[in-house]
Amino acid sequence: MEQVRAAEAQLMARLPEGALMQRAAAGLAYAVIDLLGSAYGRRVLLLVGSGDNGGDALYAGALLARRGAQVEAWLLSDHAHEGGIAALRASGGRAVLPSERASALSAARPEVVVDGIVGIGGRAGLRPEAQDALTILEGIAVVAVDTPSGVDVDTGELDGPHVTADLTVTFGTHKIAHLVDPAAAACGVVHLVDIGLQLPQPAIEALQPEDVAALLPRPQPDAQKYARGVVGIRAGSAQYPGAALLSVAGASSGLVGMIRYVGPAEVADRVRVAHPEVVGAGRVQAWVVGSGGGERAGDELAAVIADGVPLVVDADALAHVDGPLPADTVLTPHAGELAAMLGVDRADIESRPLEHARHAATTYGAVVLLKGRHTLIATPDGRVRATTTGTPWLAIAGAGDVLGGLIGALLAAGLPAYDAASVGSWLHGAAATLASGGGPLVASQVAASIPAAVRGLLDR
Repeated sequence: MEQVRAAEAQLMARLPEGALMQRAAAGLAYAVIDLLGSAYGRRVLLLVGSGDNGGDALYAGALLARRGAQVEAWLLSDHAHEGGIAALRASGGRAVLPSERASALSAARPEVVVDGIVGIGGRAGLRPEAQDALTILEGIAVVAVDTPSGVDVDTGELDGPHVTADLTVTFGTHKIAHLVDPAAAACGVVHLVDIGLQLPQPAIEALQPEDVAALLPRPQPDAQKYARGVVGIRAGSAQYPGAALLSVAGASSGLVGMIRYVGPAEVADRVRVAHPEVVGAGRVQAWVVGSGGGERAGDELAAVIADGVPLVVDADALAHVDGPLPADTVLTPHAGELAAMLGVDRADIESRPLEHARHAATTYGAVVLLKGRHTLIATPDGRVRATTTGTPWLAIAGAGDVLGGLIGALLAAGLPAYDAASVGSWLHGAAATLASGGGPLVASQVAASIPAAVRGLLDR
């Protein structure tokens, strides 16, 4: 976050004193009003530490008080922002010192708590006085200023007590903690307020719809099926024929000119019945291997590596990755699979996903897509994207098979591995959201909704 702090310092040098904090405070106050539905008569409690986030909270509290809210601030430090305290009191709010807190909480509990305890420069964990205040206020909706206090902003990791917010209001740009779990899960809904920062290239990206639309491969006016790319699928087995059907379904989304399936005859027959457009063995521009491959996965991986074309390595084939891989290879493990590949505990992968995704990308010289609530896509040179589309209903068997086929189609259509994995992951989540409609779904519905997700982007 040093780049963000530097950008803030540069802007502050050009603006009147306090202007940047006033912008942030106004965005925060209006986000609180949106959450509550109104300001007049609503009860707001501020938890205020010694940093600028505490100042943002105090000035936002002053604005809310002027709009008729009952605002009280619990000062968790003797060094809280003096100008913010004065502004809050001048607007009719109360600022309560730690020694006075025992008698401060009125009979009517607050409707929302604003977490201004520590900011992006704070360390992970919380001091005892902050923990005590949060315990008293348990069960009340929390709005975090910039990031929930106690999370590690620069890694997305959690180390000790922290705030779990319902809404996080951040300024200028998303931080790593907003995008990378487990800290991202503690942020709740993230609302970004533009305060005029000129920011450098971010450490982590999260593609937005316009980014995905710009990257999508589109057929040229004179396109023919071979020019649009041919993807080969080596997935499924007699034990797991469904993996082949779902991998092909993910690839069969109209983003590539042709799909070839290579596998057991009995599985191939089922694939052709479900997808009559699929053909047999031949030249391809990319391979997808491993989903439901069972005992054959190692041999199948060796065969596609020998082709030297871009490939997606998924599921059973991941256990056989131990040597040089073709350029533009995408590995798609979930936390358990990556733990086995790296020889660590799954819990360690889940607690430090960013670190492990980057390490795996360097170790294997490939793009690593680490599946999760927020999927991470890492390159050997350290670039990372986080996917924030999707729905909890997507945690279903077969969803990964669909994703592998979709990424393979994008590779065959000409996207580099990093873009293919990023766009594929984004579309996969968007298609799941469309298919779900807020309720349950199955993997085949995700595959069927990919064209609609693409059309939604093209119509923008």
